[in-house]
Amino acid sequence: MYLTIVLIAGLVALAFAGLLFVSILRKPAGTDKMREISGAIAEGAMAYMNRQFKTIGVIAVVITILLGFVINIQTAISFVVGALFSALAGYIGMNMSIRANTRTAESAKDGLKAALNIAVKGGAVTGMAIVGLGILAVAALFFVFKDPKLIIGAGFGASLISLFARVGGGIFTKAADVGADIVGKVEKGIPEDDPRNPAVIADNVGDNVGDCAGMGADLFETYVVSLIAAMLLAAGLGLGDTGIIFPMVMAAAGIFASIIGVFCIRIGRSNNIWGALSKGVFATMIIAAIAFFGITWYMFNGDLKYFYSALSGLAVAIAIWFITEHYTARDKKPVVSIAKAAQTGAGTNVIAGLGVGMISTALPVLAIVAAIFAAYTFGGIYGIAIATMAMISVTAMIVTLDSYGPITDNAGGIAEMAGLPKNVRVITDDLDAIGNTTKAVTKGFAIGSAALAALSLFAAFATEVNLTVINLLNPAVVIGLFIGGCVPFLFSGMIMGSVGRAAFAIVNEVRRQFKEMPGIMKGKQRPDYAKAVDISTLAALKEMIAPGVLAVIVPVAVGFLLGPMALAGLLAGVIVSGLVMALFLCTSGAAWDNAKKYIEAGNLGGKGGDTHKAAVVGDTVGDPAKDSAGPAINALIKVMNTVSIVIAAAVLLYSLNLI
Repeated sequence: MYLTIVLIAGLVALAFAGLLFVSILRKPAGTDKMREISGAIAEGAMAYMNRQFKTIGVIAVVITILLGFVINIQTAISFVVGALFSALAGYIGMNMSIRANTRTAESAKDGLKAALNIAVKGGAVTGMAIVGLGILAVAALFFVFKDPKLIIGAGFGASLISLFARVGGGIFTKAADVGADIVGKVEKGIPEDDPRNPAVIADNVGDNVGDCAGMGADLFETYVVSLIAAMLLAAGLGLGDTGIIFPMVMAAAGIFASIIGVFCIRIGRSNNIWGALSKGVFATMIIAAIAFFGITWYMFNGDLKYFYSALSGLAVAIAIWFITEHYTARDKKPVVSIAKAAQTGAGTNVIAGLGVGMISTALPVLAIVAAIFAAYTFGGIYGIAIATMAMISVTAMIVTLDSYGPITDNAGGIAEMAGLPKNVRVITDDLDAIGNTTKAVTKGFAIGSAALAALSLFAAFATEVNLTVINLLNPAVVIGLFIGGCVPFLFSGMIMGSVGRAAFAIVNEVRRQFKEMPGIMKGKQRPDYAKAVDISTLAALKEMIAPGVLAVIVPVAVGFLLGPMALAGLLAGVIVSGLVMALFLCTSGAAWDNAKKYIEAGNLGGKGGDTHKAAVVGDTVGDPAKDSAGPAINALIKVMNTVSIVIAAAVLLYSLNLI
């Protein structure tokens, strides 16, 4: 009965996504110019996605064959299902985003309410597709194989796709964005999304492949991995079928809560966009909490200890929501302080942003620690997995808000390039400013849930290799800790370097076009947009391989060379180091971005002055931090943990000299 409910919930999510998709397509797409611009963005985005997945496909085929021969055929099949569903979720989200952008811009002619409605519905399509596909994949595999250990491959497949999507999409989007800003804003003094900028289309393409497809794959992975980790723990702790199925039922309840939450997003007379979006989030969490109470009471015969664990997961989600909003919202003290620092130059602006980013890590970590303590107190190790599931159960709503960001960003770009009236651009700018904060908040949510999911995976790994105590005086554990602590820095450095090299090529190309095609600045000559798109695409596909391989190779090497104790130390190190590093990079980057937007809103001299130029430099530094390296760490942590579980049995046998 329970599994039937879970499968129905997945189908309902996909059906709801389909209805929203159709309703948006019925809306007018705007003028011929708007459709032309949107078409160029769509063409670039889909071309990149196709080439990216062809590249990943080769790697996936090799891994599938290895899993089939070295582990078992069931794990290989699960890996393929997880990878395919993750890629499908990315394609669905991309298709919606590149269609909702121009319709949001067109709806802005009718006012803020109409434009917000389209952007939110567009984001909801991605959110519902992700949870629908995720829960169907896990439930169907469990129905067929009956054993959570045989479906861990699905988590590995989703993690691998997420890693490459995050790394590749992040490199693409920030190479284009940084290149466009350095030459367009700083050197030429032209507005953001000015059609004269040769990198403007590549920048808008990047918003979709990085923020939409990338975040979609990220949270699809977290959703699937959290489900499987909770099921593995239930099986390892002997909690029976009820304990194994309970996380899936929680996920099903979260789907229905998120559908209701989407309808709760309503803007009032005050035109408070953030308030409208917050209504949807908190309505979803309240409904989910009520559902968790009933589900726990019924499935565990009145024992509510896991309900209290679930509440701790929802509490940390709410805490991260408010904490991230405080550090990244355009009108809050931390962002204003960064903007004011730009008055004395780019250097002080960057220093202020670094300081805010570092300080911003403390409260989220304390919130996560408090949630872990509460969840463990009530429900033990399994309680931590349930807290993770409670947090991740509202993924559909969180992805809705995240995908809202690139949709509104693109809408503003289309409005600017198509020469729409100023009042339209004012609306799209207001939507986009909130979009920066929603993206920051959803990244905070993704990081927090990734840490909790990784902790659940870590516990499942320890159970698999029979580790009850991890001795910090054991040299192997200490070696693993140091390697694990180093990996997120090495990984982030590789990505930042990749963005820098790709942006260098974009800057040179944009400068070349301005020099060799003087008619561009006069509006008499069309820039070669396709060239910038091609440069970003090739750079992203080339540069994403090394970080992805690093995430897979390190746990394999440590496990077989140094044994399960060292591998446990590695995972502990990467979870702690990665969590703090990701929080720092994402929050500081978002704060730099909104500090720039605070100035562009007319404060501290407004656009064009020295203060604004200094803030643009800070934003340029923050771009790859918040949209490339920072979010990709989530996938890094989970890939390393899922790989470790997949090879756990082999590592244990090898360490005992049995193979």
